[in-house]
Amino acid sequence: MRGQAAVAGTKRAHDSSSRSAIETVEAAVYTVPTDQPEADGTIEWNATTIVMARVSAAGAEGIGYTYAHPAAALIIDGELRHALVGGDPLAIPALWSSMYRCLRNVGCPGVGLMAIAAVDHALWDLKGKLLGRSVVDLLGPCRPAVPVYGSGGFTSYTVEKLQAQLAGWVDQGIAAVKMKVGTQPARDPARVHAARQAIGGEARLMVDANGAYARKQALALADAFAAEDVCWFEEPLSADDLDGLRVMRDRAPPGMAIAAGEYGWSAGYFRSMLAAGAVDVLQIDATRCGGFTGFLQAAAVAQGFGIPVSAHCAPYLHAHVCSAVQHLEHVEYFHDHVRIASMFFDGLPTLAHGALHVDRSRPGLGIELRAADAERYRVRA
Repeated sequence: MRGQAAVAGTKRAHDSSSRSAIETVEAAVYTVPTDQPEADGTIEWNATTIVMARVSAAGAEGIGYTYAHPAAALIIDGELRHALVGGDPLAIPALWSSMYRCLRNVGCPGVGLMAIAAVDHALWDLKGKLLGRSVVDLLGPCRPAVPVYGSGGFTSYTVEKLQAQLAGWVDQGIAAVKMKVGTQPARDPARVHAARQAIGGEARLMVDANGAYARKQALALADAFAAEDVCWFEEPLSADDLDGLRVMRDRAPPGMAIAAGEYGWSAGYFRSMLAAGAVDVLQIDATRCGGFTGFLQAAAVAQGFGIPVSAHCAPYLHAHVCSAVQHLEHVEYFHDHVRIASMFFDGLPTLAHGALHVDRSRPGLGIELRAADAERYRVRA
């Protein structure tokens, strides 16, 4: 009887929600200064912008976000609102297609898909709340938690700061850590050596050049990094140089994976990268490629090529969608995004034993905005 009652309750929720329609779509922008200046192999920054979307229907509200230029909020409040209001909040694939079509003349790759990402996350949150289920349950989990690697190690850090940050993650039980390289290539082998000294011989060490190196330079540095047992070389070259990445993949030292893909916008982009044989692991970023819906599209392409995926940044969002991805390597536990999300939200997935655990008893994404804490960083309503 109890099981029948639960089924009946779910059916009532579904019937009620399917008769409702999306009522409001709103965006807000917040800019948060970094805790100290940061840099990688190609750029420097001192603040991070988070664009938040809210979508309401049937007395419930979904919250989603992306890390993007404030222009994404203009798109959410304009074209995406017109595409969504009046739509069925449970029909996410149809809503996603409507959003994608309406940006044809605006420009969908880039900031357009980042705007879609924030709204897509909000739609999944809303659907979960309407049905009383977590997003993980809606997607169908294949693992109880998602493994992470600690990520930061910016080239603007002193060696002492670099060592302390990486060692701190290892002390928390995270088995792999990643550092930035490429700003001063001549110094990179010494910095990587210092990182290895700090984390010991058991932890996996990863490096990310953000496309800063030339081909022969990257090959030479791959050999130098191999001496420190580096297992992951991310964007040793520009992600646009697919032929060069294929050369890197073919000639990299044994045990060193070549990774790229974080700037991918669409399934077509990822298919081109994989068809070129450019990577051992495909990086996908839900905040850039159209949210959970776009992430799953890209992950399906990777599965067809037999290539594992790794989620780029936004760990507390990726903990949900990556629970449903079978061919997953890990999720990037990125310093900036961990810090910002922890400042803004309650109910985030918890880190334990090197993995993020989603509380599936909480509907939707399970997060609640700490409005008073976030308000001081708001730059646009």
